[in-house]
Amino acid sequence: RPFHVEPTNIVSVNDDTHRVTDEASAMNKRIHYYSRLTYPADRALIAPDHVLPAPDEIYVYSPLGTAFKVDSCTDGYGKNSSIVTIFMIWNTMMGTSILSIPWGIKQAGFTSGIILILLMGMLTLYCCYRVVKSQKMIPSIDTSNWEFPDVCKYYFGSFGQWSSLLFSMISLIGAMVVYWVLMSNFLFNTGKFIYNFVHDINITDIVPGTNGSNKVICPGAASSHPPHNSSVMFSSGNNTGFELFEEWWSKSKTVPFYLIVVLLPLLNLKSPSFFAKFNVLGTVSVVYLVFLVTVKAAHLGIHLEYYWFTENEFFVPEFRIQFPQLTGILTLAFFIHNCIITLLQNNRNQENNVRDLSIAYFLVGLTYLYVGVIIFVSFPSPPLSKECIEQNFLDNFPSDDIMSFVGRIFLLFQMMTVYPLLGYLARVQLLRQFFGNAYPSIFHVLILNIAIVGAGVAMARFYPNIGSIIRYSGATCGLSFVFVYPSLIYMISLHRAGQLTWPALIIHIFIILLGLANLIVQFLL
Repeated sequence: RPFHVEPTNIVSVNDDTHRVTDEASAMNKRIHYYSRLTYPADRALIAPDHVLPAPDEIYVYSPLGTAFKVDSCTDGYGKNSSIVTIFMIWNTMMGTSILSIPWGIKQAGFTSGIILILLMGMLTLYCCYRVVKSQKMIPSIDTSNWEFPDVCKYYFGSFGQWSSLLFSMISLIGAMVVYWVLMSNFLFNTGKFIYNFVHDINITDIVPGTNGSNKVICPGAASSHPPHNSSVMFSSGNNTGFELFEEWWSKSKTVPFYLIVVLLPLLNLKSPSFFAKFNVLGTVSVVYLVFLVTVKAAHLGIHLEYYWFTENEFFVPEFRIQFPQLTGILTLAFFIHNCIITLLQNNRNQENNVRDLSIAYFLVGLTYLYVGVIIFVSFPSPPLSKECIEQNFLDNFPSDDIMSFVGRIFLLFQMMTVYPLLGYLARVQLLRQFFGNAYPSIFHVLILNIAIVGAGVAMARFYPNIGSIIRYSGATCGLSFVFVYPSLIYMISLHRAGQLTWPALIIHIFIILLGLANLIVQFLL
């Protein structure tokens, strides 16, 4: 749908300062007026052609709070090639879940972990395929501009609208909480590295670990809780200054609060379009993580033995009862269902949508498999147990590790630029639904942002377990967008067309039950 945004919020390849005319702005207001007068499925009041902006004045609003000019296309669709579309899907799906995949494999067992990644990838791909096809299964209505929540509203009315909003907010706020925990972690380790380097302090963490230049540590062995600043100083410097630093620079007690000073003001900006320019950092971070695990594995070697069902001091069984913890993580790791229609609409060759989506899922699954398997098999067992693999695998490398330090810097800066975008999405979805305006007042926005930041600080302070947070939020939002709604919509559309068969009914009810079981079991482990 055509949108008018202020010129400062528009990202374009040219340097023109006047990018939206007054006429386009006025026409946009009329378009909004028409769209609010009736139910979205009713075509009676769809904006007629004479009130639409000219092709050179149309902008598409992106979920990142920016607008992109629509280039004219002879086929009526976007201008992206299949390669660009595949990369966009891969880049959108790759997120913080990659840091917890090795831990998830450890929880499930090596063999069952690999099998689950493959099975969950295929299952979520099929459900995503059903999402893509859902809008085309609605007869006699132009659904070309619909998103999946619009499809849910068509089939389920206001319940579909509000439930999709609820689960979308769960996924957004869950991601923001994970980001806050990780940013606290990365900022803590980065500050610790810089302080020790500047003051020429040589310390060793009081946790089990390997010796040599490629040290791997086991923080969980020191305590049942995530470690804080447990270290011993080997320096003749100022012990009092070092102790004062450790008191005021704590991973859970102080650093999560320091982030408030930087991030809370950024959340209150009306438009975070400036931060959208740093999206490339996400790709750089993932590529660097792949490089990091490859180099580490080359130095550490392979440490793998098979114990199919029995416990061992250094190795875990190939099949473990905790495997649903990995399925919860994978539900979020393969989650793109709420925006896949938008991404594929920009594909130049619409007939290749299914192929491109499948290739993108294959590449995402391959990336998860590579990082998870490489970290698991190269983890030095013995002397350390595979149980030492942390929910954030970077925690298995000490703060003075150079490669891990660079990786944490990349991830910290990337997350600090993405966090305001996530907050903007949450604000737009929630406040616009209740108040009809994404920025009703600074008071409304501030209250919402304080609540979101407070949730992140509380989790970083008392429950900084990103793997568990990811699996809870992933299983919750995945229940609706991945398992229930795509299957229900498909069965309802087949039933209305008189084409519903018993095999299709049984298969899709089974998919719904899998999603429900995936959610319930997360709270039992």
